[in-house]
Amino acid sequence: MSTNHDRDLTQTRRRFLASSLGAAAIAPLAVPAAAAAFPPAKKRLLILGGTSFLGPAIIDSALARGHEVVLFNRGKTNAEHYPELEKLRGDRNTDDLAALAGRKFDAYIDTSGYVPAHVAATAKLAAENAAAYVFVSTVSVYPRFGGSSEDVDETSETGTVPDDVLAQIDTINASFREGGRWYGGLKALCEAEAEKAMPGRVANLRPGLIVGPRDSSDRFTWWPVRVDRGGEVLAPGNPQAKVQVIDVRDLGEWCVRCVEDEVRGVYNAVGFQGTVTMQDFLGACRCATSQPVEFVWADDATLQEHEVGAWMEMPLWIPGGRGGVRNERAIAKGLGFRPLGDTIRDTLSWAREEAKTRKLSGRTGIAPEKEAKVIAAVKAKRKG
Repeated sequence: MSTNHDRDLTQTRRRFLASSLGAAAIAPLAVPAAAAAFPPAKKRLLILGGTSFLGPAIIDSALARGHEVVLFNRGKTNAEHYPELEKLRGDRNTDDLAALAGRKFDAYIDTSGYVPAHVAATAKLAAENAAAYVFVSTVSVYPRFGGSSEDVDETSETGTVPDDVLAQIDTINASFREGGRWYGGLKALCEAEAEKAMPGRVANLRPGLIVGPRDSSDRFTWWPVRVDRGGEVLAPGNPQAKVQVIDVRDLGEWCVRCVEDEVRGVYNAVGFQGTVTMQDFLGACRCATSQPVEFVWADDATLQEHEVGAWMEMPLWIPGGRGGVRNERAIAKGLGFRPLGDTIRDTLSWAREEAKTRKLSGRTGIAPEKEAKVIAAVKAKRKG
């Protein structure tokens, strides 16, 4: 017998397909005629780091929009990519910034700043050699985010780091990588250092979960891949829980547009325009596959009873739900979003190709045996 959730998901699928067809029909009208007649003035951009995920999205957008791009990094990740671009070598971890001395740019775009001292050093150079500094931060700067039902905005309190920890930070690598205890606080201090070096010339962008093709973290990718396997799929928690992610290509384009449009200040770079629920998201994943799929919803208590881990074992799920991140300021400054269905479809296509040559990370997602066990428990509870 079909459940109310199944009926809701069927309606979601119909709405999703209808909106996708509608979006496809009007796509040629999405670019204003003025934009085509007057392309943005050519800029000279320096990308700090970023050759594996967000970096390529920024580079691709910048090149497509007619800008000149120079890369600065250690040359250790995907060094063979973009052979046509100038590549400056150095290492922020060892204060090796000699290659940047005296080099003039319209803007630095910093995708790899985790340590305040590193950002302070590069922003000091930028202050003398560039008009603007775009720093990619994170919504993790908000200590309340993820642990409160209240929304956060750009005025919400940000985290910090104890002085004794900060003094050792170069040797505590786990603390400043994503998910580390001090990650959010360090990013907030990085923002402050950039603004201190270049007052009024910095755009501090705070994305949430960045997703899409090339995303090897699996925190989003796992869902399209799992739904594509078909069968009974464990669906977590409240179907109406809010989902907020940002497609890496949308974020990459906006980083470039922040330079073009001289955007300054602090902005939350998260999706979407309007609310997307977990039920909407899973329905869109089902639309991307031809496999028969049945979602079996388990409430928070059932998932916790079976020791299902939040976020990593069951991606995008946090018990009790959480508040959202307000994004009106960023939207007003030009942040836009492609249809979620496009992100899901493209991510799944990328994952299928990746799976042909290597095993996907496996760092996230519930094991099949455990998923089946929880699904059986949910169905038994319904019968009882």
